[in-house]
Amino acid sequence: MDEKQSIQKYHKVSLNSRSSAAITGVKDVLSFDAGEVLLETEQGILMIRGNDLHVNRLTLEKGEVDVDGKIDSLTYSDASNYGKSSESLISRLFK
Repeated sequence: MDEKQSIQKYHKVSLNSRSSAAITGVKDVLSFDAGEVLLETEQGILMIRGNDLHVNRLTLEKGEVDVDGKIDSLTYSDASNYGKSSESLISRLFK
């Protein structure tokens, strides 16, 4: 077995009727607004695009996020494309 596969952590996305999503394996919330939610997950960067998006539940200790609204797309990209030099959203909120 490939060593990279054996060290990957659990990540799951449950999408219900394009109106709500429950995501696990979330490391950080990079940004969010009504049109886009950007998450760092165990499997890379997840971009959720849509309309009237709301982050209803955010539990980074457990790695869980719930998003509601009209979800148009879920797109993954490699986490190495995004620098870790910037502070997390949570860090910026609690300054």
